[in-house]
Amino acid sequence: MGVKISKILYPTDFSEMSLHALTYARELTTTFDAHLHCIHVVDEAFQYWTAMGPESVPVGVAVEDLMSMAEAHMQRFADEHLVGLKYVPVTKVLVGRPFREIIAYARDNTVDLIVLATHGRGGLSWVLVGSTAEKVVRKAPCPVLTVRSPEHEFVMP
Repeated sequence: MGVKISKILYPTDFSEMSLHALTYARELTTTFDAHLHCIHVVDEAFQYWTAMGPESVPVGVAVEDLMSMAEAHMQRFADEHLVGLKYVPVTKVLVGRPFREIIAYARDNTVDLIVLATHGRGGLSWVLVGSTAEKVVRKAPCPVLTVRSPEHEFVMP
């Protein structure tokens, strides 16, 4: 029995590291004659509140403005990096917690494979921030390919 991959999900944060994962996602769409879905998640944790209660005021950019900026960034990203594929890629900007939105999108769209970058954080940074990639790997409804930056040196734990 062969492996059938018809939908590949590529979540991006538009970072340089995520472009390394895109190389794999693009190649796999060609190899498997698959459709590429590219999403970006505006992290809902961006908002900080100056006080608790009904009079509290968010500090920072409004979610609508962040979504608008992210959608414009996604369009530029698609125009630069998602051209030349056999099928027109699906692009979408979501808001929420990145790992939850990635998993929900994969489930709701019957994605066969997720290809995402891992930033390779360790130690205190990982404890404080957590790992989106690690959470996706543990909870995704399909296989996940994580890609580390080729410049990132492997250090034995």
